[in-house]
Amino acid sequence: MKLHLAAGLSALVLLGACGDAPAPMGNMSMDDMAYEEMDRDAMPAPAPITVTAERRMQEKTEPSGGAGGEPAPEATEQFIAYSHSLGLRLPVDAVEPVMTSHVEACQAAGTSVCIITNTSFNNQSDTRASGSVSLRAKPDWIETFLAGIDEDAEAAKGEVSFRNTYAEDLTRAIIDTGARLEAHRTLQGRLQTLLETRDGNLEELLAVERELARVTGEIESTDAYLKTLRLRVSMSQLSVNYETKFSPVSSQRFNPLGEALGDFFYNLSSGLAGVITAFAIGLPWLFLIGIMLFIWLRVIWPRIRRKKA
Repeated sequence: MKLHLAAGLSALVLLGACGDAPAPMGNMSMDDMAYEEMDRDAMPAPAPITVTAERRMQEKTEPSGGAGGEPAPEATEQFIAYSHSLGLRLPVDAVEPVMTSHVEACQAAGTSVCIITNTSFNNQSDTRASGSVSLRAKPDWIETFLAGIDEDAEAAKGEVSFRNTYAEDLTRAIIDTGARLEAHRTLQGRLQTLLETRDGNLEELLAVERELARVTGEIESTDAYLKTLRLRVSMSQLSVNYETKFSPVSSQRFNPLGEALGDFFYNLSSGLAGVITAFAIGLPWLFLIGIMLFIWLRVIWPRIRRKKA
C-alpha cells in the first residue's frame, strides 16, 4: 500500500509539471506498474481538458462552405485589448467644466460599465489650467464617448488636439493560461482523491498535502492572472488630457515680452552685481600679479642684462 501511495504521488507531480511522455512498457519500473494498477482500479481516467463557454475560449465553427458539404476549419475567438488616448485644447474657463462632465458621465453609467481610475486638475493661473482623466469602460461606452467628443469640444469653443488607439492581442495568453488552469485543477482533483482514498504513514500523507497546497496556490495565482487578462479585454482603457487653448491675440502670447520688461531693472542690477563680484574676486590676484611683475622688471631683469653685457 505504501508503494502504491508513493508511486501515485510521484506520477501526479510529473503530471502537474507537464512532464515528459511515458516510458515504453519494456522499461517500466515497479513503481510505474504499481501506479498503472492503482489508476485502473481506483481512479477514473481524467476527462479531456475542454475550453468552456464561461471562460470565453470556445472555438467557433465557420459555416459549411467546403466541397461536398464539409464544414470549414474551426477558428479560435480572438481577444483584443484596446487602449485609447485623447487630447482636448479648451479655453481656460472651460477646462474644469468639461472635465467634470466627463467624470459625471462615467459615474452615471455605473461601475459595471465605467470605472474612474485617476483624475487630476491643476489651475496654474487665471490664463492657464490643465487636467487629466483615466478610466476603464466597456468598448461600447467608449465608442459612444469618442463619437460625441467632437461636439463637446465645439460646444466649449475648443478642439481635439490628438487621438491615439493601441490594440494588443491577448488571444494566445488567455488560451494558454486557461489551459494551464484546467491542468492544475485536474491535478488538484487527483491529489484530493488520492488523499481521501489511500492510506499511508504520516510522512507520505504530509507529502501529498504539501503538493496539494502548492497546486492550490498555483490555481489561485493563475486564476487571478486570467481574470486580469479578461478584464483588459472586456473593459478598454481611456486617458483624456485637457489643456488651455490660447487665442492668437491673447495676453498670454505677450507674456515673455512683458516679463522681460518687468524684470529689466532686476536683470540690470543682477548684471552689475556680477561684475562687482568678479572684480572683488579678481582684485587680490591682480595685486599679486603686479608685485611679481614689479620684482621681475626692477630686480631680476636688470641682473640678467648685466650678466649678458
